Amino acid sequence: MTDRDPFAEGELAARESIPAGANPYQDGSDEHALWAAGHEKVAGKIEARESEGS
Repeated sequence: MTDRDPFAEGELAARESIPAGANPYQDGSDEHALWAAGHEKVAGKIEARESEGS
């Protein structure tokens, strides 16, 4: 078993400005979907903050 959390990894990737296309998990897997969801959660918040400032 692994203690990796794909959702948390996706969140971290977004905070570090790593693009969504860099998802390390196999497309179509549960882990891929979780990573993408985590990334989108954070990326959406970052994008919203940036648009408020303009």
